[in-house]
Amino acid sequence: MLAIFIQAIRLSYRIEARSPDLTNRSGFPRNAMMFHTVTNTNVARDEETQAMRRRMNRLLLIVLAGFVVMWAGLYLVRSGGA
Repeated sequence: MLAIFIQAIRLSYRIEARSPDLTNRSGFPRNAMMFHTVTNTNVARDEETQAMRRRMNRLLLIVLAGFVVMWAGLYLVRSGGA
């Protein structure tokens, strides 16, 4: 799950680089603006960037599903139902 989350972060940085309103012009490193890229706020509207955004959203859904499965497994182990 960690590797998939890192892929999503890297993809978010690539989306930001393609989106003029999200480009980092400060010269200082900053965190990925994943909330903006997930919600499509100030993201470039060209098809390639939107395809990258959809892929990033799928990766984040996979991470979320992994946490749900992990939580369910822990719940079953603790309740003795396994």
